[in-house]
Amino acid sequence: MRVLGLDLGSVTCGVAVSDMMGMVARGVLTLRFPADDYAKAAELVKEQIEEFQVKTVVLGLPKHMNGDIGIRGEICIAFKERLEAYGVEVVLWDERLTTVAASRILIAADVSRKKRKKVIDQMAAVQILQSYLDRKG
Repeated sequence: MRVLGLDLGSVTCGVAVSDMMGMVARGVLTLRFPADDYAKAAELVKEQIEEFQVKTVVLGLPKHMNGDIGIRGEICIAFKERLEAYGVEVVLWDERLTTVAASRILIAADVSRKKRKKVIDQMAAVQILQSYLDRKG
């Protein structure tokens, strides 16, 4: 069964999906929504849930380096509840440094700054989902 991975921002949401075996994550797309319109973001994610027929969503939970949950984390916790209303299990996953790691991978691959900006959220979602799959496996 496939698993969906999400990196939620204030205007974008990176989306990744696992293979059928639940072993490898790949980037799918970056959803764009009006600033802080998480109801719209949830609707867009619901389309991905239906398209990939997932039962589990892994949502990146931003934490401060000391482990505290700030405003962005609280937004993700509320977003988790929105997604659970669609009948899926939502796992919050520590996403500290995933965007940094994704950026390093893209820089190492010599991806231009302009292209990095377009795919960084997807890559962060891949990092979140892959770390979940590795831990689960």
